Amino acid sequence: MLTATPIFSYRKYWPHKFGPAPFLPMSRAEMDELGWDSCDVVLVTGDAYVDHPSFGMAVIGRVLEAQGFRVGIIAQPDWNDTADFCRLGRPNLYFGVTGGNMDSMVNRYTSDRRIRSDDAYTPGGEGGKRPDRAVLVYSQRCREAYKEVPIVIGGIEASLRRIAHYDYWSDKVRRSVLLDSKADILLYGNAERAVVELTHRLAAGEPMEQISDLRGSVIVHQGLAEGWREIDASSLDDLPAPRGERDRAHEALRLPAYEQVRDDPALYAHASRLLHLESNPGNARTLLQRHGQRDIRVNPPPIPLTTPELDGVFELPYQRLPHSAYGDARIPAYEMIRFSINIMRGCFGGCSFCSITEHEGRIIQNRSEDSIIREIETLRDSVPGFTGHVSDLGGPTANMWRLHCKDPQIEASCRRLSCVYPGICPNLKTDQMPLVRLYRRARSLPGIKKVFIASGLRYDLAVETPEYVRELVTHHVGGYLKIAPEHTEAGPLSLMMKPGMGSYDRFKQMFDKYSRLAGKEQYLIPYFIAAHPGTGDEDMLNLALWLKQNDFRPNQVQAFLPSPMALASAMYHSGLNPLKKVRRDGETLAVPKGGRQRRLHKAFLRYHDPENWPLLREALKRMGRADLIGNGKKHLVPSFQPAGTGSGAGQRPAASHQPKRVSRAKPIKGGKRDR
Repeated sequence: MLTATPIFSYRKYWPHKFGPAPFLPMSRAEMDELGWDSCDVVLVTGDAYVDHPSFGMAVIGRVLEAQGFRVGIIAQPDWNDTADFCRLGRPNLYFGVTGGNMDSMVNRYTSDRRIRSDDAYTPGGEGGKRPDRAVLVYSQRCREAYKEVPIVIGGIEASLRRIAHYDYWSDKVRRSVLLDSKADILLYGNAERAVVELTHRLAAGEPMEQISDLRGSVIVHQGLAEGWREIDASSLDDLPAPRGERDRAHEALRLPAYEQVRDDPALYAHASRLLHLESNPGNARTLLQRHGQRDIRVNPPPIPLTTPELDGVFELPYQRLPHSAYGDARIPAYEMIRFSINIMRGCFGGCSFCSITEHEGRIIQNRSEDSIIREIETLRDSVPGFTGHVSDLGGPTANMWRLHCKDPQIEASCRRLSCVYPGICPNLKTDQMPLVRLYRRARSLPGIKKVFIASGLRYDLAVETPEYVRELVTHHVGGYLKIAPEHTEAGPLSLMMKPGMGSYDRFKQMFDKYSRLAGKEQYLIPYFIAAHPGTGDEDMLNLALWLKQNDFRPNQVQAFLPSPMALASAMYHSGLNPLKKVRRDGETLAVPKGGRQRRLHKAFLRYHDPENWPLLREALKRMGRADLIGNGKKHLVPSFQPAGTGSGAGQRPAASHQPKRVSRAKPIKGGKRDR
């Protein structure tokens, strides 16, 4: 098995004598109060600084502080000149740069490429406080401010752009962000292990350009050491068989070059498939990709944190508040997670459109029960405004805590993209009784009135432990529970790598049964994706008919947004299916790209909105389904049009993106909107 140096076992750097800062400083005045003459590391972020373990820069800053390093934060700097980037002085070791908790382009633009008016990670929710492609812009300003200081980039924006990637906003394939930012190194994924090792090595005097072997990093490649084997995977030809699992650690897979994937969508899909196949820390190989005259080298993913390490990360001395410089300004993203507790990381679902697995990995990293309980007690005793209601006890997926492969050796050698698709792997332990015990212990704490589960729930796993569903429904649902079938039709679901509606129906039966037994009136909120690659108009029509039959009227809908590096984005760009081996004569996909078709697919989800009726009537006639136009219960849309509706049908802007998914539908009771 792979092993790593525990992140809290390093000898602390000498400034540890200063002790932890109340807040990591954002000004020279704060540095002076702490007795610092300089910072060892300066972190630059596109988010406001909230000292809370749900905010990446706070986590990285506190982790480095625990190693003894002096860390300052420059949050949402003015990027028009270098003044803000100089406010803390020259860092002794490096600048750490991130776009924030979200990719800056996803943060600023809707799935229809419209500019959002707000930003949940900014005081007052104000938009426009970060630049497009923030990692590139911030890195450039850091370089201008202090030319000789190394730059380390990370966070989700850098992580998902680590190789040549399709960029939805420019509709082209862009180079690795490492090269475009001119940074010295890129750390991908949740990077505590990599950033701790890197910082200690730099502090010990090791030159940045000599650090080439760091797991979870991307560097400009200087050539393979003796004993390594390079495998050419730059074409669609079959790869040579590996010599053995032990040899994989010294094998480098050469992906198609940037220029190749830029010009050939099939090779882009091929490279995307290879990247995802090489994502298991237990067997991933080093990846190489040529960009012009230079190679980038993607080292294997970081070794996941152990439970004691993750406990240590979450129990650092966070204030759990926005920095005092913001006064009483409301930061929407903080308000959403203010009274929530994160219990785990990662997701083994592998949904093709989602970036969680790509960024955090599919091996679940668990906190201990005791650590979680201690954080609830801290929340209860120290966070202003807490009324006894824990808003969420979850994570990327609410019910994957402590789920894992039954055999570490099987897990280390596995190359599946998902542990639950096309069905739940027989090697996956699905017992959720430990989670039931955690829920019971959490809600029994003095001063805790209610513990809600608001994170997305994997219902195909939930039904494997009926007692978990009973516990959840009886005690932890606040009237509504959101889940994500995403679609009803087999074609789109297979490309999303999501379970069929049979799992949904089984879960709904349990949900309704246990709600009745508890004497509660509760509803499921299913949400769906419009315009996903491989989805035809007929698929969306069938989904709309299912919604009407089941009395659902979605209030807000999401259209597919091709995020960098996602397998579904490769489908969108290439029209091919990278879930299978890519061949030029292989499976092709219908991809809803045009604005009118994307609006139509969203209109099917909001079939009840009069603004969409003209567009839907036109489509139904074209599809030969005019029988669905009329004023009876069997019809999808009426034949009449209310006065003052229907102009610009289906063209209203999408709802603003939030840091966590919000409820996407409203249940219907008795044919009328309930509540």
